[in-house]
Amino acid sequence: MADADSPWLVVGLGNPGAEYAGNRHNVGFMVADLLAERMGGRFKAHKARAQVVEGRLGAPGLSSRRVVVAKPLSFMNLSGGPTTALRDFFKVPVAHVVAIHDELDIDYGALRLKLGGGDNGHNGLKSITKSLGADYHRVRFGIGRPPGRMPVADFVLKDFSSVERRELDYFVDRAADAVETLIVDGLERAQGTYNS
Repeated sequence: MADADSPWLVVGLGNPGAEYAGNRHNVGFMVADLLAERMGGRFKAHKARAQVVEGRLGAPGLSSRRVVVAKPLSFMNLSGGPTTALRDFFKVPVAHVVAIHDELDIDYGALRLKLGGGDNGHNGLKSITKSLGADYHRVRFGIGRPPGRMPVADFVLKDFSSVERRELDYFVDRAADAVETLIVDGLERAQGTYNS
């Protein structure tokens, strides 16, 4: 069981490499980058095949929480290995693990936070659930469905469109706020504020 002093592990899901950086599938990395910036830290390589930043989120004092933000260096469909290795290394209860990921079945920019559940065909979640079980938090960032008959795999591995990019910074900022609220104030408060 998690207690208030246990650290949190926030895993932004994406694919490593510059060619994937702007892809819809990499929105978890984008949110992780912003959280690292807010914590005033820089990503460093970790033996768990991930880049990590350690720090605190929340107002200084009693309400701030110890947090490890991570970007797995494996491809998306192998995210479970690095996530589990980091969970073990930092002694993080599963209830304090948060995965940030793209979600096809939610309109672009909308957020949904939840604890547990299925993977909805998302290979990153599938891998984490296989390694950890399903009882971790998810921050689902809506990317919408592909247009026309475009295959899902092509859609998620394309960069956000120029129209989407106009609001992307705002939505990434809002997702980072949602992660902070989840960690500091709890799931119910975060859902009430950010679920759309």
